[in-house]
Amino acid sequence: MALNSAAKDIIKKAKSDGIKFILLQFTDILGMMKCVTIPVTRLQDALEKGVWFDGSSIQGFVRICESDMILRPDPKTYQVIPWKIEDKKSARFICDVMTPDGKPFEGDPRSILKKALDDAAKLGYIFNTGPEVEFYLFKKENDKITTVPHDIGGYFDYPARDFASEVREDIVFALEAMGMVSEMSHHEVGPGQHEIDVKYSDALSSADNTITLKYVIKSIAAQHGLYASFMPKPLFGQAGSGMHVHQSLFNRKGKNLFFDAKDKYKLSHIAYGYLAGQLAHARPLSAILAPTVNSYKRLVSGYEAPVYICWAQINRSALIRIPRYSPGREQSTRLELRCPDPSCNPYLAFAAMLKTGLDGIKKGMKPSKPVEEDVYELESHQLKELNIDMLPFSIKRAIEELSKDEVIKEALGKHTFQNFYDAKIAEFDDYRMQITPWELDKYLEAL
Repeated sequence: MALNSAAKDIIKKAKSDGIKFILLQFTDILGMMKCVTIPVTRLQDALEKGVWFDGSSIQGFVRICESDMILRPDPKTYQVIPWKIEDKKSARFICDVMTPDGKPFEGDPRSILKKALDDAAKLGYIFNTGPEVEFYLFKKENDKITTVPHDIGGYFDYPARDFASEVREDIVFALEAMGMVSEMSHHEVGPGQHEIDVKYSDALSSADNTITLKYVIKSIAAQHGLYASFMPKPLFGQAGSGMHVHQSLFNRKGKNLFFDAKDKYKLSHIAYGYLAGQLAHARPLSAILAPTVNSYKRLVSGYEAPVYICWAQINRSALIRIPRYSPGREQSTRLELRCPDPSCNPYLAFAAMLKTGLDGIKKGMKPSKPVEEDVYELESHQLKELNIDMLPFSIKRAIEELSKDEVIKEALGKHTFQNFYDAKIAEFDDYRMQITPWELDKYLEAL
């Protein structure tokens, strides 16, 4: 494949930046970042032909007999890694995974999102997302990770109690050096818990940014002698870490298709259809958005984690929240889905979210009435009267729901669905056979 002008410009830039090594990054189906490092002398060859690797060792990719895969760097994702030392200066690319015949690999999460975005584009839609990524900073002792929070601060606390303010500043500086815009960073509710938000953008860039953000957070935390964890519920009795995702559809002219000035909530019929679609698919969708055993320790009543399938504007216990409209900010009209957590693969998450929303638009679905009262305070008979269902309470239940949802299965593709399903069933089976400290405390002496 001949180099285009963008690729040629990147080669020149890498030379002028003094780059010595190139990191080729991608994710497996579970969202774990993988990386292959090559010397910069191989950059032109990588951009022209891609880089071969063994896909049989990657979770959810292929069998040993089908192992040959190719990494194709996306020139748009070139960024210098700012914390690498001068004589080992490195840059990274995010890659698409291809088959030996040059076609997108059906199990590549980034390609799955691209396909969903192409489907939306055929309908005239551009999908934008903005994730709010929460995480914990834990101390290390003798170079071992602990669950001791780095500070005792609380929500929006001032730096006097928030010992990690300098850590967050270093993270933001690193993000900016890599061409990303951080709109906000602050201490979250839990001790040692934090949130960093990256600028709202098209879903592919947003997913790339989410993967990059997690990489940067872990790297900068390590430089401070800390460990950054995106585990959804690392501490009992404390707030879990979510990844609320703001979403909207635009047209090619840059108009927000979710906005309608005449509606009470300033939502268009397209927005209501999209909202209804996600509510209708919420139970199976949770398998992709909250994909670990631990995710369902977060999705419990309290701590503002959504459990009930409903929507609202001021009610933060709702699954989907509509941020308030303010004059002059029509382009900001959006839906906030609150069940995702940072353990999810953002490529698969955004693809599934988009396809379920589009299903609601295509079928002309109508959402139920908004529920503005605190759903946690409602009695069971009230929930039944309001027709409010609940999210699954385990990954096992969620994955069973996913197996029956043709819209999300089609979005993932047969290969990825089956590998994801098998991995999650195995994870749950491994978990349910463990003997936990809680069980020993509860039963060992009592029985």
